[in-house]
Amino acid sequence: MKSYKHCSITVLTMFISALAFAQSDEEGIKQTINSLFNGMRQADTAMIRASFAPGGILQSIGNSKEGKVVVRSEPLDSFIRFVGLPHAESYDEQIVFETIKIDGALASVWTPYKFFVGKKFSHCGVDAYHMVKLNGVWKIQYLIDTRRKQGCDTLPGF
Repeated sequence: MKSYKHCSITVLTMFISALAFAQSDEEGIKQTINSLFNGMRQADTAMIRASFAPGGILQSIGNSKEGKVVVRSEPLDSFIRFVGLPHAESYDEQIVFETIKIDGALASVWTPYKFFVGKKFSHCGVDAYHMVKLNGVWKIQYLIDTRRKQGCDTLPGF
């Protein structure tokens, strides 16, 4: 009986430790992604760059003029330069954390979003991230999104 209680306590302690570790990783992931969008709102290029891993990749899924699905790549430096250019109204991407999956130093994150220029609605979609934990800090390695103007009221969390 004594060894059964000891085993139960050990398993419970391991479970609580794993849960705490996962929660701290989730918070780190959310912090990195939120820093990206705070940087966009503030046109803070250093904050945006700090959210990405070296060699980070940005892509968007959209439609060609013919209506075919296309994937467009944007160099990270071009994106950062664009957001840092003077502009009268802030770029405000509002997200909802829907799914976060973690395996060691790899995370996959899914966030529906609505994008505003100032207070004016621009578009909506979903951001999908692959993140890597480098030197104890979560960084965005790959970000791909969808963009549309219709159907935004059906996004989860909005």
